[in-house]
Amino acid sequence: MILSDLWKKGTDFLGVKYAIMGGAMSWVSENNLVSAISNAGGFGVIACGSMPPELLDIEIKKTKEKTSNPFGVNLITMHPQLDDLVKTCIANKVSHVVLAGGLPKAENIKTLKNAGIKVICFAPALVIAKRLIRNGADALIVEGMEAGGHIGPVATSVLAQEILPEISEVPVFIAGGIGRGEMMVEYLRMGAAGCQLGTKFVCAEESIAHANFKNLFIKSNARDAVLSVQIDPNFPVIPVRAIENKASKAFISYQHEVVKKYNAGDYTKEEAQLKIEHFWAGALRKAVIDGDVENGSVMAGQTVGLVKKIQPVQEIIAELIEQAEISLSNG
Repeated sequence: MILSDLWKKGTDFLGVKYAIMGGAMSWVSENNLVSAISNAGGFGVIACGSMPPELLDIEIKKTKEKTSNPFGVNLITMHPQLDDLVKTCIANKVSHVVLAGGLPKAENIKTLKNAGIKVICFAPALVIAKRLIRNGADALIVEGMEAGGHIGPVATSVLAQEILPEISEVPVFIAGGIGRGEMMVEYLRMGAAGCQLGTKFVCAEESIAHANFKNLFIKSNARDAVLSVQIDPNFPVIPVRAIENKASKAFISYQHEVVKKYNAGDYTKEEAQLKIEHFWAGALRKAVIDGDVENGSVMAGQTVGLVKKIQPVQEIIAELIEQAEISLSNG
């Protein structure tokens, strides 16, 4: 079987040549990188993150100026202005929206679908995958713990085995720990419609990430991308995978200080939890945009060890396709 046949379900759904989605990375997946991925035959995805609707509107319009090919918008379901962000996507006639960061409400899915927008949702388990399909999701992304940023507790390879054999109603895209074309082929053979890659594109020439950020990626190994540490079960920390630095160590010390003050009665439990949650506020921007890779958050997946140089998006995708086709030709 040839590659175009293997991922036809994905390319048809996305409307692109290659069923390679760009991971939505805050501050990185903006109009320059997104349009470059789409122009190279993949499917770029804008990371809305904490943007207000007016900024997302500008970002979508800028992306449309740079590509006539399909691209998507990733919206965080916990965003306080989610309904307005949905309206912004509808007003701009976005073709696909990815709902991430929690279980999306059925009404949000319905509103987008009624406007002719294809809705993609993250499925961290089979039971949730089936529920999302019942609620109207047009496609799913299955992302494992090897990925960068906020992640779940299960490896991609395990989730793929759990979900792919059971879901045929909608396209399923696999994400997390994918850095070469051979791995894409393995998931496609299992029934995936395509793959999503984030870390692989951080060091693209078109990425606006600071030179310090890119250079740290190039120097890092897989083992350097570690999970954030939680020191007290009473104060949960959402797991984030990032390259270990001074900030990672400072976060551990900070948690100890906060818990100590809580135990002394200086903070209520809610105040202590907020203190811990706010530690990383602005930390990603500090690293990606300002280049402070010691005190900022350098979110990265474990495939960071496979990123060896800065190169154009078109070259990155061409290498992935070549690796995939060689793997297929070798049986």
